[in-house]
Amino acid sequence: MRPDKRFLKQPKHFWANVRSVSQHTGYSERGAGRIKVPSLEGIADALKEIGLKSLHVVGSDGQPTQLGLNLVAYFEYRAGVLYDVARPHLMDAKKARATFQSLKKKLKPKCPVPLNKQKGVKRAEAYFTGIINMLIEANSQGLPCDFAPMELTSVTVDGAPLRTLARWVDGAFPSAVNPIAVWEIKEYYYTTTFGSRIADGVYESLLDGMELEELREHEHIDVKHYLMVDAYDTWWNMGRSYLCRIVDMLHMGYVDEVLFGSEVLERLPSIVQEWVALSKSRAKSGK
Repeated sequence: MRPDKRFLKQPKHFWANVRSVSQHTGYSERGAGRIKVPSLEGIADALKEIGLKSLHVVGSDGQPTQLGLNLVAYFEYRAGVLYDVARPHLMDAKKARATFQSLKKKLKPKCPVPLNKQKGVKRAEAYFTGIINMLIEANSQGLPCDFAPMELTSVTVDGAPLRTLARWVDGAFPSAVNPIAVWEIKEYYYTTTFGSRIADGVYESLLDGMELEELREHEHIDVKHYLMVDAYDTWWNMGRSYLCRIVDMLHMGYVDEVLFGSEVLERLPSIVQEWVALSKSRAKSGK
């Protein structure tokens, strides 16, 4: 999922309104499998109910402001794109395993495929991570890739650290030092509740995105940032509110693209080819 350009350049106070309204009205309809879409009146009422003003949404003349119209459009978009794009692409363990095994047979990968953290009969390859690693390897034209950096991501100038991120990422191309792209993978096929560990994973991606935004704005260095998530039951049945937060994060510019489940099969090869082109351009310029 790539961001909708209509919402990419919204000011920070737009997202303050999105968050305030969403936390008061709720993100999804419990048990209905739908994302909530507050109306203009609902947005104004929500702000009033939490003790905030609403004239910036509906003017004193009763007419919607441009901000109000933009908020309604965004809430409608967020619900629609999650239902029509994210939901059908999310896989369960059975489908992920079949996809992984098919790709493994076809690609005969040499890249690492880690095991999941389950025990007993559930202990197996981390299917989604394996799919991602194989697709990256197959489309990287032999260029190096760090599929599991065990170090902090650093950007340097003349060999000295310029910025170092606060936490490890799940992958970096071509390496965790001066990467062209970094990514994070959230696959949770066997969880029975949407716990704090999963929620924290979303906020960790937000932290990385904020650090990369600061790097881009102050040093004019762009490191691509991707978030890839899978597990239908975890994300759609139990975590729809966090899917909403992920879409918000995408449009706030903290991730370049979010890939949901099988969407990696459609989109990741093209993304990796973009990294390869950037790598070759960097090598040619000597940077």
